[in-house]
Amino acid sequence: MSMKYSIRYATNPADFKQYDTQRIRGEFLIEEIFLNDTIHLVYSMYDRFMVGGAKPAGKKIRLETIDPIKATHFLHRREMGVINVGGKGLITIDGKAFEMNYKEALYIGSGDKEVFFESADASSPALFYINSAPAHKAYPDKQITLADAQVVELGELASSNHRKINKLLVRENIESCQLQMGMTELQTGSVWNTMPPHIHSRRMEAYFYFELPEDQGISHFMGQPDETRHIWMHNHQAVLSPAWSIHAAAGTSNYTFIWGMAGENLDYGDMDHLKIKDLK
Repeated sequence: MSMKYSIRYATNPADFKQYDTQRIRGEFLIEEIFLNDTIHLVYSMYDRFMVGGAKPAGKKIRLETIDPIKATHFLHRREMGVINVGGKGLITIDGKAFEMNYKEALYIGSGDKEVFFESADASSPALFYINSAPAHKAYPDKQITLADAQVVELGELASSNHRKINKLLVRENIESCQLQMGMTELQTGSVWNTMPPHIHSRRMEAYFYFELPEDQGISHFMGQPDETRHIWMHNHQAVLSPAWSIHAAAGTSNYTFIWGMAGENLDYGDMDHLKIKDLK
């Protein structure tokens, strides 16, 4: 079987204050995303959101159901978003093929039965980063490129947070039940993302970091605004962010990250803004 999964349970913010480094990393950090010829998933109890990856290194990989969802096929009551962060690949859904280049996204709707992931060249395998959320309705599969993205530029080099936000799988581009995904690219010389930070009281979020040099690192910040914690992360790692937590980071180099959200609504701007001077 080419499927591997684990389960992460929800955390009370009052309990979180007592966690040490090892516990924080074990609960929120996803250190390994891409395993050869495997679809690797973390099933989170935050909005039943899944985070993972598919790496078809030498063969075509089939998306199969997993026990926690209690369904005959994976997408029976789920939707999925995929962004390719590796070599050129192919995703075939019920016989229809989508060629996926670097940084291209694909929305896969509920009800699709047969999904396969493969690489165009085994020497440069595709790396399909995956987010999935429960879905109450079937919407059409749709591919989105960077040229299709809703683009916003924020910040400035003077404050080390000049970044370009590419909104890919958002309601301006696709129909979805609750899943949203996009990609934020930090400009050279900038290291801070999502700064000033915010909280999504009505949504959870997950971050996946890439395009970070192997000898560099990222300090991801989470926790409640008056009780923050950090996690040191590296290239091709992801982190879960509960609805009560801030999510921001500073790197030792510029980098790119993919954000994925699910929860109460599809309003990208629905966030509780915070002031930098109020962080503790």
